[in-house]
Amino acid sequence: MYRALIEDIFYEPEEVEEATFPATDKDLLILTEKFLEFEIPSKVFLQAIAIADYDGAAAFRYVDNYLITLKNKNKRKQKKLLVLGASTRFDNN
Repeated sequence: MYRALIEDIFYEPEEVEEATFPATDKDLLILTEKFLEFEIPSKVFLQAIAIADYDGAAAFRYVDNYLITLKNKNKRKQKKLLVLGASTRFDNN
């Protein structure tokens, strides 16, 4: 018990390596389903699968980050289209 207390005092999270686990078949199915809603390049999908082969959690982070970026780009395009539509309408008056 004394040894455990000493280890807790000197615990530094920077030195601890997290264990990585490959994605299961169920995880791969979930990753695939996340991509189904969007048109994505095949190399992005294959990259996610390659990451999942050695680290399932990292693959989910990769997919989530990619989809967030994709959604933000789509929102910006929609805003530009709305502004262009509005400016054209005012020019016709």
